[in-house]
Amino acid sequence: MNFDELRAIAKKTLNPRDLTDNASAGSVAAALLTEAGHVYTGVCIDVPCSMGFCAEHAAIAAMITAGENRIVKIVAVWEGGHVVPPCGRCREFMFQIDPRNVNAEVLLEDGVKPLDELLPDRWA
Repeated sequence: MNFDELRAIAKKTLNPRDLTDNASAGSVAAALLTEAGHVYTGVCIDVPCSMGFCAEHAAIAAMITAGENRIVKIVAVWEGGHVVPPCGRCREFMFQIDPRNVNAEVLLEDGVKPLDELLPDRWA
């Protein structure tokens, strides 16, 4: 699967909506491809007090629930399908669930980079 297909899946997963007066979800969506060839998706959940989580975390949780932990490719998009890079927390999370994920390809607006380049100074 190429990044055009993965990005289209992420864009289709977008579903912005208000959950309550203070909480919203779906303004960012992520899709990832695993080593086994499966695709998992997720959306962000934004709530007060920083207790929500990123779309990448939701997609990774779905992957872990299904018994996988190796990411081959990952992309996150927001409004209109514009690519957004994973935040530092998501980058570290990808590494923590399997150190081999440093080889995962991450789609950025200006191209593709391995997670290793986006997370140069890891703690162990």
